[in-house]
Amino acid sequence: MHYAYVFVAAAIVGAFTLTGMAGSYTRMLLKTASFNQVRSQREALRKDYLQMQQVAREKEVQAASLGSLASEVTALYGLRQSRLSKSAVNASSAVVPGSTDGFSQDAYTQSLDQLSSLRTTALSGRITHALELSVGAVGRDSGWLDIADAPSLWPVVGKITSSFGEREDPFNGEGAFHSGVDISGSFGDPVRATADGTVMMAGFGNGYGREIVIDHGNGIDTVYGHLSGFAVTDGQQVKTGQVIGYIGMSGRSTGPHLHYEVRIHNTPVNPHKYLRETMTQLAQSGDSSGSQGN
Repeated sequence: MHYAYVFVAAAIVGAFTLTGMAGSYTRMLLKTASFNQVRSQREALRKDYLQMQQVAREKEVQAASLGSLASEVTALYGLRQSRLSKSAVNASSAVVPGSTDGFSQDAYTQSLDQLSSLRTTALSGRITHALELSVGAVGRDSGWLDIADAPSLWPVVGKITSSFGEREDPFNGEGAFHSGVDISGSFGDPVRATADGTVMMAGFGNGYGREIVIDHGNGIDTVYGHLSGFAVTDGQQVKTGQVIGYIGMSGRSTGPHLHYEVRIHNTPVNPHKYLRETMTQLAQSGDSSGSQGN
């Protein structure tokens, strides 16, 4: 009986011990699962935060670029701040004392005429025509086109398949901001420097695959993306028209083409007005200047 009592007592103690160990192990498993869940949530929040930072940076660049584009359109229409202020003064001088609407009938009619004229001009596409063909008042106002080292050459000669500004992303179909122009070409076609400068980078970029960045001085940079290969290296001095790389489809690309950007103080601007001459025109101008020198 004595041994039986001892055995029963030991069995009870063992049962309590096993129960406690099992409970402790279960609590440890629950804590581990909770910790893993918190860690995964933290990692997801960190990724969301980094993505939001990237989106914020893209929006800042987009806002700056759209501001530049708005200044271009304003300049093309001749709507300077001084003129707007003058118009405001003229409009205020047209107020008729005691009138309920605050403006005379003549001022109201004149405003409608101006609105109709602006609408007709916009619909006729004269903004696009001026952006394509003129170096115009925008260049004189900004001063960038008057700089000797400003890019002026087509990096490759081809059709522009995607312009600067808002567009539909070819991969997800959502709206996206395009910070340059896409110029079509054949795989392996030579890409040329659009102005004298220094190669700041020749390597893999974010989204553009193999890309080249050239510093032209005065805060002007040009970017050449989706290349298949390089003909220059970092730090190399290049001349206008020199071959720097070759058309490809590296990075996020749906086919062989060149992504070309012009940046002023790291802000992408519309490259359209900087595409002013081809290699043929450059060679002809060089020949004519040489013959004049002789």
